[in-house]
Amino acid sequence: MSIENLLALAVFAFVTSVSPGPSNVMLMTSGANFGFGRTLPQVLGITVGFTLLLLGVGLGLGALFQAWPPLSVGLKIGGAVYLLYLAWRIALSRSISPSQAATARPLTFMESALFQWINPKAWIVALAAVAVYVDAAAPWASLAWMCLVFALVNLPSVSLWAGFGVALRGFLAQPGRLKWFNIAMGLLLALTLWPMLK
Repeated sequence: MSIENLLALAVFAFVTSVSPGPSNVMLMTSGANFGFGRTLPQVLGITVGFTLLLLGVGLGLGALFQAWPPLSVGLKIGGAVYLLYLAWRIALSRSISPSQAATARPLTFMESALFQWINPKAWIVALAAVAVYVDAAAPWASLAWMCLVFALVNLPSVSLWAGFGVALRGFLAQPGRLKWFNIAMGLLLALTLWPMLK
């Protein structure tokens, strides 16, 4: 892969990783509610899960969805239902009292990694990246470079969203503000479905 293609891929990876989407909204909410340390497994899960999704699409999973459209429809419906469930859960969460701290938690590493496989934005980005950046003359090498670049760019990009949430913690220390923040984030998470399911 040429330097120009690597730079273009890095810019594409940055823009798609840092732009609003279901995972980033959940990271900001988690950072605000739980802090960065407790959100870190969720951050890592997003990067690992998306990189594995990208690899899967590059190895032919995307072609399977194109060959059998009902599978794609099922993925969209399943992803939408789960995303709406998460949005509902976020919207109903309230300030975490010391008695709730033991049971309340952000998504785990595995939950956030698996979520990438039903995240409509992740699929759109993975399909576009493979279509544009996998070189037919050197498919294995270009796929490996693409996965590496995405992993290196995605991790700090999504970490920013958790950091935004942490930065809001002081402002959200008042329970009423946190309640309305969580309601707004739940609604925003649900709204991320609109452009992806058209």
